Amino acid sequence: MRRAEPMGRRTRVLIITASYGDGHLQAARSLMQAFVAQGSEDVLVMDLMKEAHPVIHKISTTLYIQSMLISRFGLDYYGWSYYLTRNAKFDVGFNRYVNHFGLGKMEETLEQFRPDAVVSTFPFGVVPELCSRKGIPNYTVITDFTLHARWVHPAVDKYYVAAKELKMQLINKGIRPDRIEVSGIPIRKAFDQASQEKSELMPESPDPLILVLAGSYGVLGNVDDILESLLRIEGCRLAVVCGRNQKLEKKLRMKYKDAPEVEVLGFVEHIHELMKRCTCMVTKAGGLTLSEAIALKKPVFIYKPFAGQEKENALFLSSKGIAFISEQVKQLELQMEAFLAGKYDPSELESRLEELRKSSASALITEDIVLHTQERQLLFR
Repeated sequence: MRRAEPMGRRTRVLIITASYGDGHLQAARSLMQAFVAQGSEDVLVMDLMKEAHPVIHKISTTLYIQSMLISRFGLDYYGWSYYLTRNAKFDVGFNRYVNHFGLGKMEETLEQFRPDAVVSTFPFGVVPELCSRKGIPNYTVITDFTLHARWVHPAVDKYYVAAKELKMQLINKGIRPDRIEVSGIPIRKAFDQASQEKSELMPESPDPLILVLAGSYGVLGNVDDILESLLRIEGCRLAVVCGRNQKLEKKLRMKYKDAPEVEVLGFVEHIHELMKRCTCMVTKAGGLTLSEAIALKKPVFIYKPFAGQEKENALFLSSKGIAFISEQVKQLELQMEAFLAGKYDPSELESRLEELRKSSASALITEDIVLHTQERQLLFR
């Protein structure tokens, strides 16, 4: 790929995202940092739904969080809606209505900020429609490993995707191959760097360390049962991260206060250090978390993935041989026991992880966007 050349002024970039989970926001922040690092003079990140429709945003985020909790009891309305609309066209039925969300705020922001390029880490149909009308190049960064129809819009200038299989899915939807870059998902810089720093979060030990990411909203179900089950595996240590879920953290700290092989943590600022130290991870199947694990070459164990993009992410990585899906706690225990006993070839696992690993996705994406935008500016001068 050719490098972008300095122009009379640096590229102004508007990044559109959404706070449905942390993944879209994290990707947006990683891109913002990469744009600034390569010299873009002005970069604005906007949570469009939150800014444009605060009441609807509050209701929808609450429903999103609640859906993850109550899906454990069979009422999975988020999963139903995901699969119901998975192949719907952008301009048909409900999608036509949804594509108007954020219209006024987008028009106002484009007028006031006057970006040279607009980047989306969440699929708002209004973004490519407005940008196309106003002649502003727009780019979509897909933050999952599989495709949902909401991401697809004919007015998107270029897509950045996690894997070649996702590129083929877009091609099958009618997107030209030259408008799709297999870049990887943008992750935090710390995960891209081959840092040799040692974490102080857990004492050094030759025993394997299983990292359990419980999630701020308790989205990893049956945490107590999972920990008890994993502790039956001889010679392993557990680090469980509760995020900002103080209630869960307090409960687990009390329960395991006399268990030196279990470390209970709350929100961890430098989570990459702990992830680098661990042997493997038990986690939910968000695109960003999985990409971070892949960057560090860590196999992942996914317990009861939520229907929708998380289940599809899990199935994709399972098909690649780098993720283990379980629906029962005992199944997870047996998978983990087999893994720690060396029944899966470590060199084969590492090779499969390396095949999916994309170094410096944020830098690659931002460099390409700046170059593409500059070429358009020269063309239309």
